[in-house]
Amino acid sequence: MRLWRLIKTKYASTAFDGEGARIFGARWNSPGTRVAYAADNSALAVLEVLVHLKTGGILSSYSLVTATIPDGKVEDIDKSILPVDWNSSPVPPKVQAIGDRWMTSGTSLAFRVPSAIVPGSNNILINPQHPDFAHFAVEAIEPFAFDLRLLRSRAR
Repeated sequence: MRLWRLIKTKYASTAFDGEGARIFGARWNSPGTRVAYAADNSALAVLEVLVHLKTGGILSSYSLVTATIPDGKVEDIDKSILPVDWNSSPVPPKVQAIGDRWMTSGTSLAFRVPSAIVPGSNNILINPQHPDFAHFAVEAIEPFAFDLRLLRSRAR
C-alpha cells in the first residue's frame, strides 16, 4: 500500500516518527500516544494540512513524502465502533481512545481509519514502535509547492 504525508521540509526525514501526534494529540490519538499519520492519496495529504491552517502565510518549505507498507500489515477499523460524532470538531475524546486502544494492542503496524474531511478517503495510522516497522519504507521526499488558487481565501 502506498501512503502520502505532507509535512514541513525540516521534519521530512522524521515524518513517520509520531512525535508531533505524541506531543499534541490528533483525531485518532490523545497526547502522549506516539502515532504517525498518513493519507491514502496525495490530495488528501494536502487537504489534511490545509484544513488546520489559519493563514496561508506559512505554506513555504513543505515536502510530500511517499511511503509504502505491505497490505497485510494494515488493519481496517470496524466502522460499527465509530461514535455518531466521530468526525466532529473539536475531536471527541472517545475517538482518540479508539486509536489509543489500537496502539496499545499492538495488533498491526498500520490502522486504516476514515478521513473526517473527505468521505470515501482514509487516513492511515502507523505505529513507529511496532516490530513490523522495518517493513515500512519511505520511497521519496519531494518539495511541494501549493497552488496559490488554494490559498485565495486564506490570504485575506
